[in-house]
Amino acid sequence: MLLKQVIVKLLHCIIGVALFTSFSGIIHGEEQAVTIAASGDDPLAVKQSYLKQIHAEEAWDTVKENNTITIAIVDTGVDLKHPDLVSNLVPGVNLINSKRTPQDDNGHGTNVAGVVAAAGNNDMGITGILWKTQIMPIKALEADGSGGEAKLAEGIRYAVDHGAKIVVLSLGLNKYSTLMSETVKYAEEHDVLLVAATGNEGNSVKYPAAYSTVLAVGGMTADRVADARSNKGMEIDLVAPWDVFTTALGGSYEYKDGTSMAAPQAAAVAALAWSRHPELKAYQIRQLLRQTADNLGSSGWNASTGYGLLRADRAVNEAPLLDMYEPNNRKDQAKSISISKMLTASFSDGSDPDWYYFDAPYDGTAQLTFDLAADQQVAVQHTDVTGAFTSVTAIPGTPVNLKVNKGRSYVLLQLANRNGKQEVPYKLTTAFQIYRDQFEDNDRQFKAYVLPSKSQSLTGTFHQNEDQDWFEFPVEQSGSLSIEVSADTARMDLVLFVQKQGEKAYTVDENEDGGSESLVLPQVFPGNYYIRITNVKDYAFPIAGEYTLKINYDVKQMDPNEPNNRSYQATTVSLGTAYYGLIDKVDDMDWFQFKLDEESMTEIELTDVPDGSTMFLALFDGALKPVYNTDGALEIRAAQRLSAGTYYVKLNANQPFDRSLYQFIVNAKPLTGGFSDIRGHWAQDAILSMSAKQIVNGYDNYTFRPDQTITRAEATAILGRAFQLTQSKAIAYTDLTTKHWAYDWIARAAGRGIIDGYPDRSFAPDQPISRMEMTSMMARSMNITGNQRGAVPFTDVDDQYWGVGILRQMKAGGWIGGYANGSFRPDQQATRAEFITMLTQILGNRS
Repeated sequence: MLLKQVIVKLLHCIIGVALFTSFSGIIHGEEQAVTIAASGDDPLAVKQSYLKQIHAEEAWDTVKENNTITIAIVDTGVDLKHPDLVSNLVPGVNLINSKRTPQDDNGHGTNVAGVVAAAGNNDMGITGILWKTQIMPIKALEADGSGGEAKLAEGIRYAVDHGAKIVVLSLGLNKYSTLMSETVKYAEEHDVLLVAATGNEGNSVKYPAAYSTVLAVGGMTADRVADARSNKGMEIDLVAPWDVFTTALGGSYEYKDGTSMAAPQAAAVAALAWSRHPELKAYQIRQLLRQTADNLGSSGWNASTGYGLLRADRAVNEAPLLDMYEPNNRKDQAKSISISKMLTASFSDGSDPDWYYFDAPYDGTAQLTFDLAADQQVAVQHTDVTGAFTSVTAIPGTPVNLKVNKGRSYVLLQLANRNGKQEVPYKLTTAFQIYRDQFEDNDRQFKAYVLPSKSQSLTGTFHQNEDQDWFEFPVEQSGSLSIEVSADTARMDLVLFVQKQGEKAYTVDENEDGGSESLVLPQVFPGNYYIRITNVKDYAFPIAGEYTLKINYDVKQMDPNEPNNRSYQATTVSLGTAYYGLIDKVDDMDWFQFKLDEESMTEIELTDVPDGSTMFLALFDGALKPVYNTDGALEIRAAQRLSAGTYYVKLNANQPFDRSLYQFIVNAKPLTGGFSDIRGHWAQDAILSMSAKQIVNGYDNYTFRPDQTITRAEATAILGRAFQLTQSKAIAYTDLTTKHWAYDWIARAAGRGIIDGYPDRSFAPDQPISRMEMTSMMARSMNITGNQRGAVPFTDVDDQYWGVGILRQMKAGGWIGGYANGSFRPDQQATRAEFITMLTQILGNRS
């Protein structure tokens, strides 16, 4: 494996030039004059349009300076004699050459310093966001803007140890490391705010911005959208203007752009806010900037702009909230959060539920770690995009791991002690780990995953430390072989290794971070070829990203199923097993047959059709009567409910192909009562009973989804059918129209007093119900109002619980039961199976 030095790079962006290099300046078009605060007299302020975008002038009406804290700029140094900076400079350090001052020999650090604190109202040059403060220059990068990770870490620690309160990091690298992680932790433990640029590649957020306690700042255009070059992803916090006019070497000024220029804007606004709230901790200032940002596009956090556009005026004028995510007491009020950051919020008391959602970029594991009072624990309920449900109790400081599928997940958080009356603030740190790919365990050559001998494309991951993936590719006939591996993130610097068993090996590592690597072998002969995919040695940690390995094996293939050109020659297939074939003549047809022992939901898949060809699929019953035909396609996935019997499939194509094999597979799930997912389920009998009475139904794909949470609308409709509700009540909810599928059932249930809306006049039809809400709805359906006296029926409720009376009467009447440990779990979300089972028991007892 080739070794490379990991280099920290500046985050300037130049149009038409390689990213992350420094430059002398960009000539912009016509300059738009802006209005600066009346007290300012700096002649070049008209060029600083970004100040208007972040509403700096309005902030200056409240506060212009913070001379009580020090802001360190870890960069290429600062022009120590620049007349617009010198009054705000304090002694710093040169870590590149300890015998010299931190004089800037590149220009980048001077650019950053001008954005933060060019002296204001001095009748000279421009105006910094801070008119007066203390800037500590720390030179940790060489004159060309490059530097080692060790110097960057040393620079941050120097700043912390020498009294800096804010550290600006307009630089970055794609590598996670233990050294930088510990350095960032050191800063957080010493209550120092780190502010870093996300990077300018249009790729993943760079480190150190990507660490959970660093304020990660992206770039925004004048049109209030994220610049296409600004790095995005699950670690971004907010954005600031991409283009600035700032100080330059030699006492001059110039236009600059990139996230390098966005990050110091956020650092300066943080200092202004700190002057208004000196009692706040670094994490609270970080949260205040998120709280006061302008939403851009979707409400709440998103992976392009984080919490939105930096707003200086709001940051200095709005009171910090203990919980900026309220109201989020219901699922339909859930607030968007990052899956890889630290946030702060609070529980107003033991009865306060907090709903959040996050979007997992891949399948994997979401990790939640809570920091709150030692005597408190947090009940966590998680539902991922597939409907899979998890319930767990989190202990402070101990991570909770939640398996997630790519897409949106919802989490409900609540204090485990529901009876608490005090507000409980908490920190929540989220982290994400990529899934283990399907080819593991293949970290050694002797464990190499054996691939089929054909052209193919596959996706893999580096899910663990020092992960390496070995594949064995059997060449059965002479031909040519081309191999390419590419990454979807710059956090990978791929190395491709290829070797025929017993022969010379090839190692390819020609491109940098995020680049693809390829090898063409124009002549290969029968034998086993080993392929290894790794990251460069320095990138040893797991990476949230995927690589794609493409293998093109060009050889005339043989169809292993021939002869099968006629129905009586049909190849018999086993369900769930992949079969491969090709169409080598214009009139070639491939016949297959399969048998179903019982009625089943059958899925037929035809994939890996070569580009330029389309295939056709026809299904016949045992008497060769057509069941269905498909149009020509590169990929066919057909699902059909079929009775027991023998079936035939005919495949043909618009043109022959013999250089690659298609894949054909038949899967079948036996149906029980018309559903493919209830056989053997503990609620099977109840579901069949209610389905037969047409009280409950399933989904279009013949699934019932018994373990999926049940919504208020679904529960109301089922009760309406079960209790034959007919009389409607006039209803008017803000989030429910007459076109909603359950509108009539909700109106009827409201007429019986079974269900009602919320105080804000919403109904939240898609909100999951809890087990207590489920029980309450059942009780109201039977006109049960609850017993006010008697023993508390379950261990996890008490006399003060709002539904204890209903639980008493329902338990006494045999309508409900709890869990083996005596609990009822009233706040746990109810599933469709639980609802149907309880309803079946109630209807059975009444009959």
